[in-house]
Amino acid sequence: MTTNLDSFDAEVNVPLRAVLGNSELALDVVAETLRPGALDLPVRWAHVSELLDPAPYLLGAELLLTAAVNLPDNAREVDLYVRRLRTSGITALGFGLTPPLHETLPPALRQSCIRHGVPLLVVPPSTPFLAICRAVAVALSEASRREQRLVSDAREALTRAAGRGLGELATTLSARTGGWVALVDPSGELAAGNRAPAPLPEAVRELLETLRSGTGIRSATTELADGTVVVAQPVHPQAASSPLLVVGRERRFDGTDRTIVALGAGLLGLVGRAGSDAAELGAAATALLLGRSEVDAVLPELFGTAECRVVAGVARRRGPSEVAVRYDWLRARLDTPLVQVLPGLRFVAIAAVAPDADALDELRGEGWLTVVGSAGPASRLPAGWAEVETLLRRARSLDRPVTASASGLRLADVVAPVAAGEFAARLLGPLLELDRVRDGDLAPTLRSWLAQHGGWDRTAAELGVHRNSVRHRIGQAERALGVDLADPEVRMELWFALRWADQ
Repeated sequence: MTTNLDSFDAEVNVPLRAVLGNSELALDVVAETLRPGALDLPVRWAHVSELLDPAPYLLGAELLLTAAVNLPDNAREVDLYVRRLRTSGITALGFGLTPPLHETLPPALRQSCIRHGVPLLVVPPSTPFLAICRAVAVALSEASRREQRLVSDAREALTRAAGRGLGELATTLSARTGGWVALVDPSGELAAGNRAPAPLPEAVRELLETLRSGTGIRSATTELADGTVVVAQPVHPQAASSPLLVVGRERRFDGTDRTIVALGAGLLGLVGRAGSDAAELGAAATALLLGRSEVDAVLPELFGTAECRVVAGVARRRGPSEVAVRYDWLRARLDTPLVQVLPGLRFVAIAAVAPDADALDELRGEGWLTVVGSAGPASRLPAGWAEVETLLRRARSLDRPVTASASGLRLADVVAPVAAGEFAARLLGPLLELDRVRDGDLAPTLRSWLAQHGGWDRTAAELGVHRNSVRHRIGQAERALGVDLADPEVRMELWFALRWADQ
């Protein structure tokens, strides 16, 4: 069994047999150079080179064409030439008969290609290399259009099936890929499937463990002892906590197959998540309405945690677009099914995890001004609604998202910015005016001194001055403000005034 973790290359290619099957090219293949499966190897381009070592300039999977203008006479050097080509990953070597340079195939080249398993094609003098390059380009273009049609048809069929649930979606994906399908949840149980072996072979379970140990969206492939080729990938970005889609069949998966599998995985993830949300919400609502459950008891069932928070939003400037006001759009950004869109371009949601800065910025960019309340049990939700109303007033004043601190509302959250600014200007006015007239630094010194809890030496060290200078400046500030800095309440008011003055 071979296991590969890969992000597959979906570049269009055609099998070598398609090039050989073009009768207009009249190509002849040296049968002894064909190893098993060689005719199914991909050709993604045809390239002409007369270099002794073209390997550094190749990407792999090319049909390399040469007239052997610089082919050495020494058999050892010819063997080195072929070995380099094999290492570079070419699909086949096309040798052009060019009388009088080469009227027949050089025996050394023939033997080296046999030895290294490089498919060797003989190009007759009547076939220009340009004709081969053009034929490959045409075949690639036709393959591209064919693959686009297949993917488009599969996308349409899978999308229709998604509306009928996980089972129908798995059945359609099985038909489109020609193999069996299994959706395996994080616990290892089968969530949905079609024609999948039960239980899954041990080699498949090992493949899933390997995939879960990685990070990001990746594809894992293996071949079972009976020849079944298996591909697996997560339906959500994090493989460790995501259901995994497994598809198995007798033949290998090409780029088109992988694209269809990826489409199926994404839809299975969406349908599975939506179905899970609906089931959990239905169970929770039923238990609450029948009086069989307390409100705090439903949170672990819905979110896997005993705490939640209220998230609310109001329209910003022109407000959200028709798309951004939809439930499904908000549900995806807030990562919770508990979202209600209210009249007047407002929304409220209950979430287990606070939206991160990127999500809040995206909401703001789409016309929503969002606030996040503090976490607590479900019984605190009514109080949480009152909290976010206060946060919304502050968010409107600042024109930016506001998130409550871990300990709940802060003083800065409940004091409007305009009122805070007026308070700071009134309290600090004499000090700021003195700094302006004398080009002084009394306000920065006072702020540092308060931050250091009145420590003379620590303040002096932070400002890079002598402690006596600090004493002198604080005395001037105290006299200018007409306050007693020994009073802790005065210090508190000055601290907030200095902070608000910087906003």
